[in-house]
Amino acid sequence: MNGNLGKVLCLVGLAVIVAACTPVQQPSGDEAKGEPSLPPEPVVTYSATDAEPGQRVEHGELILDVDQARQGLHAQHHPHKVLYTGRLPGRFQPPAMKSVRDFALSKSDLDVINPGPGEYVHVMEGQRHGYRNLTIGITYTAPGGAPPMHTHMGEESHVLLNGKILYALGDEIFTMDGPYVVNIPPMVPHSFQNLGGDVAELVVIFPTNVWEYDVLDYFPFVTDRAKAIAEAAKRGSQAQPETK
Repeated sequence: MNGNLGKVLCLVGLAVIVAACTPVQQPSGDEAKGEPSLPPEPVVTYSATDAEPGQRVEHGELILDVDQARQGLHAQHHPHKVLYTGRLPGRFQPPAMKSVRDFALSKSDLDVINPGPGEYVHVMEGQRHGYRNLTIGITYTAPGGAPPMHTHMGEESHVLLNGKILYALGDEIFTMDGPYVVNIPPMVPHSFQNLGGDVAELVVIFPTNVWEYDVLDYFPFVTDRAKAIAEAAKRGSQAQPETK
């Protein structure tokens, strides 16, 4: 009995020594700081090598110059200059809409663009996927990420289930916490910025089967007013600076 007890004590002592000598794995990077680990950034579908003669493709988008007639149309709605029009590049063949694969798409089936810092969009352009009057985008909006200030010819809706977003809509700057739906009227300049620590996945919806938008020469989130509203929202303050 005493011999068996001695063996047990020896084994326990050996286990304690091994455990004490084993180095403790330290958290690294974002884990050490208590920050979330973000999913990798998407990769854009098209590059400059995909441009056809006379075309310009940048950040995954077909970049079109704006003529005077289009500039004049914008001048009726806002004071900002239009820099360019963005569309999806590449030729396509509309699906036959005869199989399940024609009707059911995964996010990985969609084209990816990178319109702004920390902002990627998986684009379901309706004309490429059998829709007559619908286009949808799913964004990858990193913390602090934002698209450029822009407009659309038609109306748009944003849907977000979770997150905190700073909005610029016309002359208004405000924040929204998901879940929410935001209505963006035609030709109203707008943008949004992710104030949270995780990637925000907004769903953007258009009653047209063409993906198109006009980028403006104004970015509101660098202003003192926008920064003050953002900081108040991050602190959880109920009283935000008044909009003009």
